[in-house]
Amino acid sequence: MNPFVSLLRRNGNYRNTWVGQIVSEVGDHFNNIAVFSLAVATTKSGLVVSGIMLARAIPAILIGPFAGVVLDRFNRKHVMIASDLFRAAVAACFMLTVHRKDTWLLYLLSGLLMAASPFFTAGRASILPAIATKDELHTANSLTQTTQWTTLSIGAFLGGTSVAQFGFEWAFVFNAASFLISALCIARLRLPGRGFNPTRSHTEAEVVRPWHEYKEGLRYMRKRPLILGIGGIAVGWATGGGAAQILFSIFGELVFDRGPAGIGTIWGCAGVGLICGSFIAYRLGKRLSFEGYKQAIIVCYVVHGASYVVFSQMRNFGLALVFIALSRAAVGVSSVLNMAQLLRHVDDRYRGRVFSTIESAQWSVMMLSMTGAGIASQSVDARTIGSVAGILSSTTAVFWGWAHWMGRLPQPASEGVDPAEVEVHGEPAA
Repeated sequence: MNPFVSLLRRNGNYRNTWVGQIVSEVGDHFNNIAVFSLAVATTKSGLVVSGIMLARAIPAILIGPFAGVVLDRFNRKHVMIASDLFRAAVAACFMLTVHRKDTWLLYLLSGLLMAASPFFTAGRASILPAIATKDELHTANSLTQTTQWTTLSIGAFLGGTSVAQFGFEWAFVFNAASFLISALCIARLRLPGRGFNPTRSHTEAEVVRPWHEYKEGLRYMRKRPLILGIGGIAVGWATGGGAAQILFSIFGELVFDRGPAGIGTIWGCAGVGLICGSFIAYRLGKRLSFEGYKQAIIVCYVVHGASYVVFSQMRNFGLALVFIALSRAAVGVSSVLNMAQLLRHVDDRYRGRVFSTIESAQWSVMMLSMTGAGIASQSVDARTIGSVAGILSSTTAVFWGWAHWMGRLPQPASEGVDPAEVEVHGEPAA
């Protein structure tokens, strides 16, 4: 039997998490396509797309550290449900933006939507080792990321088509409903013992010192070169990755002149590439040694950056889609392999802070990249900006390669964990 199907059949907790993920992420991409298309159609400017992306990035950066502390302090399941309910309310409010000529409400609602996201995304990563057994975790990690990128493809294709056919309101209604379904799925999760409470207990003094707890998480990461290095990969990719988020909309709507469907097609093909990459990584992850894993990351980011440069120069829309898929396939391989390492080696007491810190650092650099791309789009050709973005993302290979060849990325020792929690420290490194 296919290992993914087998996992879904026998693990009810993972199955519920997976169903919620599908619905909410498809809804997210309906929202993305609708918001970006609405903004570009209204203003005919790449700068407004940059502004909306910044409005999403800034709250994620500011809230991320706090979200990590909350997830390492309180019941993670309850935090995730609260995030879903809040996002459902905000998503419904996007319907108020459809017939407006100004864009300030798009900025505000985008910011509120992203402010709640770190509580869910870092929470989902934090609970994965608790709901999957030692033998299931590699498969669960691969399926989670494969699903994330499958929903990107489906959501982008369907989002672009539905906006073109039925209007913006439909996309926003679906997005709001998707969060409610996700909350229902998370509410069905069950674990014996301490459930979804983190292993660490807090004294009264610690409860009022969240910044102290966050700094403790930073010290934990700094003492573990591999974890710090994986965080560096996220930052290195974001130097060009932020610009790429802006350029997808500009290329689809303006460069190739294909409207919302063009934006959806580019995002969808990027998702197809990520799916292919995740399947490759699933196969590699069971065979690669730790040294092989580190070398694979170097190759991934050389291929990613080079392919994005070629995408940005293509005049033929079909060929451009091939190269954006290849670029994202390389990112998919890297992402699955890196997450597998984090799931193996991050102690449960620090998971919320580690995952939210990496996410916040990535968003911080993406914000700078998006700002630069948005400003540059007013006077510089989009294809030139795309070439620069691809080259910047490839610098990740230089950073990681230097650390590897200088012996700065030793394989970490196994972390001590609660015996009641299942971990994968006995598995071969991916």
